[in-house]
Amino acid sequence: METDLQFMQEALAEARASAFAGEVPIGAILVHDGKILARSGNRTIRDNDPTAHAEIIVLREAARLLSNYRLANTALYVTIEPCSMCAGAIIQARVPRLIYGADDPKGGAVHSCFEILSNPRLNHQVAVSSGVLAPEAAAVLQSFFAARRQ
Repeated sequence: METDLQFMQEALAEARASAFAGEVPIGAILVHDGKILARSGNRTIRDNDPTAHAEIIVLREAARLLSNYRLANTALYVTIEPCSMCAGAIIQARVPRLIYGADDPKGGAVHSCFEILSNPRLNHQVAVSSGVLAPEAAAVLQSFFAARRQ
């Protein structure tokens, strides 16, 4: 659990950097064999790319670095529950473990709106740990959107 907290702190740092850049503050870290392999925050606005979610960016970078689209022996840390696009990418990459902070009741695809990662009809299941530093993850998002409404 201590390791999960440390890596989630790193994901939160990416989320804060995204907020500073004017992006929706979601951060992700992909860990391979206990070391951070890739890290990013959302870049949809910067890249003019609706698929440039933090999760997608780190999956792409990790696959490039490992020269393999199958990301065995990895763990993905995300500050918010992944959406359906990101959950699908997690399945396709065969990520064995997802750790995320806050639930996303309006778009989460792990258990809030959909249950993609545990669907028994799919050929890969993902071990999920949720709620890791959830108050901090939720606060980053809430403060970002509160500031935009002013």
